Amino acid sequence: MERILNIKDAVNEAISQSMAVDDKVFIMGEDIVGGGGRDHETAEDSQGGAFGVTQGLVKKFGRGRVIDTPISETAFVGLGIGAAHAGLRPIIEIMYVDFVGVCFDQILNQASKLYYMYGGKHSVPMVIRTTVGGGFRVGAEHSQTLYPMFTALPGLKVVTPSNAYDAKGLLIRAIKDNDPVVFLEHKRMYMNECNVPEEPYEIELGKADIKRGGKDVTIVALQKMVEYSLKAAEVLAKEGIDVEVVDPRTISPLDTDTILASARKTGRVVVADESYPRCGMAADFSAIITENLFSELKAPVMRVMPPHTPIPFSAALEDEWIPDVDKIAAMVRECKKYNK
Repeated sequence: MERILNIKDAVNEAISQSMAVDDKVFIMGEDIVGGGGRDHETAEDSQGGAFGVTQGLVKKFGRGRVIDTPISETAFVGLGIGAAHAGLRPIIEIMYVDFVGVCFDQILNQASKLYYMYGGKHSVPMVIRTTVGGGFRVGAEHSQTLYPMFTALPGLKVVTPSNAYDAKGLLIRAIKDNDPVVFLEHKRMYMNECNVPEEPYEIELGKADIKRGGKDVTIVALQKMVEYSLKAAEVLAKEGIDVEVVDPRTISPLDTDTILASARKTGRVVVADESYPRCGMAADFSAIITENLFSELKAPVMRVMPPHTPIPFSAALEDEWIPDVDKIAAMVRECKKYNK
């Protein structure tokens, strides 16, 4: 049965349903219950992490499977890797992706490599959940979109959902996956709603989705930029420009076939990306499209992205820093002018 659900609750439901059917699944992170001193038996509700995503899970599954951790990402990410290596299926929550620098060696040199170092004899079936994205007024150290760091590492799968339906299906699939998965949730999208089935379902990792069909220009976008690209497409439709919006949904593995098929159809591509412009996903997508379709493109691949600076704390400057609907629409218009 379908009903309206936001991303925050869809993620919670995916975790709850996965824990209900597999007792090897557990979750741990900072304040995901409410702090080490909170008595979940008498507490009216749990804190559920910085954004309330895990609220209620401790009442269903107890503190043995919903675990508050000390402020030590290196310790609890390492614990998760060891637990996965031993046959459990941990979900590790890192409050903000910006904190991954504390534990990056665990991810870079352990989680992503153990399967290969042991000759394929031991899997590391774990999910690292964390938040990305600006616009929340929390400054340069809590607002970054760092998915290129994980995508660059072979051995990791990287998931970037843009709506509640995708978030639930992708997370259930990720929890069942035998490889380490980094699951990135955009903090400014948690309250975005759409139809989500109540029963469990899975979405294949590495399969892009065409969020809007069109014939004139392709926009390849991730997370919040999908929302903005769809809004830009509505504006542009009134001007006679028919835009197709492609959401990769997972960026490792990447569904290059769907991206290239759309680019081949339209001949014009704009990439909208909130990560940094140098060595970011927009640069990666642009290279893939250009290398494969250079002679078929009607225009150069164009990018809409932030400047290569730390994210400003000033609200006005932060809003200017983040790509928006107007900037995406303007770049599509520029791209449409080309006709080589």
